[in-house]
Amino acid sequence: MKKELIDLIDASSSTAAFTGAGISTLSGIRDFRGKNGLYKDLDADRIFDLQTFLAEPDFFYRSTKDYLYSGVPIEPSLVHKELARLEKDGKLKGVVTQNIDRLHTAAGSRVVFELHGSAQIHTCLGCSKEYPYDEILMRLQSDLHAPRCSCGGVIKPNITFFGEGLPEAAFQGAQALLSKVDLLLVLGSSLVVQPAASLPAVTLRRGGKLVIVNDGATMYDDVAVLRLDSLEDAFE
Repeated sequence: MKKELIDLIDASSSTAAFTGAGISTLSGIRDFRGKNGLYKDLDADRIFDLQTFLAEPDFFYRSTKDYLYSGVPIEPSLVHKELARLEKDGKLKGVVTQNIDRLHTAAGSRVVFELHGSAQIHTCLGCSKEYPYDEILMRLQSDLHAPRCSCGGVIKPNITFFGEGLPEAAFQGAQALLSKVDLLLVLGSSLVVQPAASLPAVTLRRGGKLVIVNDGATMYDDVAVLRLDSLEDAFE
């Protein structure tokens, strides 16, 4: 089956990847809906809900201390590194990701569309002043209250919360990329969260093929030309 994956990539004139939380579990980051996902012991729907954040910003920062602000360095996984290598070798046109961890960029990928934003930049909801992740991390090491701007406004990570629209530039860029490729690798995503989950259909509509590697069923399994369960086995 691994050879079949290699053959599909070799035969493709233009390949892209669509990635979800499953690829980052190999780096030690918990996913949301997997066997040991955040939903097992955290109310993730509430933590990442915009209205809840506006009403209780302290709740978000306390709840995500270990997930987003631990300060422990996280290395890109084998999958992140291999996708970066494929791009460097001209085999991959780019990555569309639902992840907020920026591990694709850390691995060396250059064309990355972050559909749900990232915590790399935080923005004051009062005056729109931007703060880098490292500054927010430093503040949270001694104070788990929501960081405040010099204007008094609450600072929010540039993550797409439930109740917010996707970043327009990232979504449009992702649509443009996936409309041009003839092979899409869907990696580590259950394809549940909309509207991101609808994007593989863009490649299908132009006659492209889907490969799905995910530990769990997706709504596109029946139309995939190759379906694998283990990312580690597929990419090592």
